[in-house]
Amino acid sequence: MNRLDILQRLRAARPIIAPSMLKCDFGDLAREVERLTGANAKVLHWDVMDGHFVPNLSYGPMVIERVRPLTEMVFDAHLMISEPERFLDEYLKAGCEAITVHIEAVPQPTSLLRRIRDAGRVAGLALNPQTPLSAVEPFLAEIDLLLVMSVQAGFGGQSFIPTSIAKLQEARKMLSSETILSVDGGIGAKTIAGCAAAGTDLFVAGSAIFDQSDYVSAVDELGRLAGR
Repeated sequence: MNRLDILQRLRAARPIIAPSMLKCDFGDLAREVERLTGANAKVLHWDVMDGHFVPNLSYGPMVIERVRPLTEMVFDAHLMISEPERFLDEYLKAGCEAITVHIEAVPQPTSLLRRIRDAGRVAGLALNPQTPLSAVEPFLAEIDLLLVMSVQAGFGGQSFIPTSIAKLQEARKMLSSETILSVDGGIGAKTIAGCAAAGTDLFVAGSAIFDQSDYVSAVDELGRLAGR
């Protein structure tokens, strides 16, 4: 798929529930992917942490590349790393269709975003809760996806920050209807509807899926609450 095909696929799937692989059982990764495929998830969200930009470590392109043949789901890589431009080619090679970098890590991201798009992939820009939308506004023409963090990047299982709703509303007004608006952090049954009402397209969910015994019902319920 090229970039436009990926975007068409994402837009057609809205509202999108994207399981965050940070919360999966890495001791049985293939089975987890099989279960998520069976739950009709359309996107797998890969939270990549380097222990520098954020305090924690997660996984890298080697793990993602090994999982790529197991599913046709779109791979959405969220690079919470310093100097993402140094490692971009590895994530492209691993098969990530969407790659998102942080404005806090790359304050002038134009050239990097263009590299992602030129490679035929979806280019995303993320911002942390304390970062105003004005920081990303100059680069909106260069992106296909905006990720609003509703918790501080780098830790799973945090509580949703309520002021994120207003930020999502403001972001939606700034973006074209073609741009995917994504939210990540504390997304579950009690928070997803408010985010959907604010105009969000893609919802990254960790505990709300992986802490449930039945992934099918978990994904279905989140989709229903998001207006599917």
